[in-house]
Amino acid sequence: MCGTSALNLSQSTISHHLKLLVDAGLLLREQRGTWGFYRLSEAVAEKTDHYLRAVFNMQEA
Repeated sequence: MCGTSALNLSQSTISHHLKLLVDAGLLLREQRGTWGFYRLSEAVAEKTDHYLRAVFNMQEA
């Protein structure tokens, strides 16, 4: 994993926590060769968008 020094955490610690987020359904993981790429799940992204719009009283685009 790149960028672990910026977080001051070991690669194994970051991988462990990313796995927990994947297992909880918050992140999706895509394997490309030896690299794993993570992204926010669509359901979580939609709920987050809805929540933030409600908090900031914004209209949907």
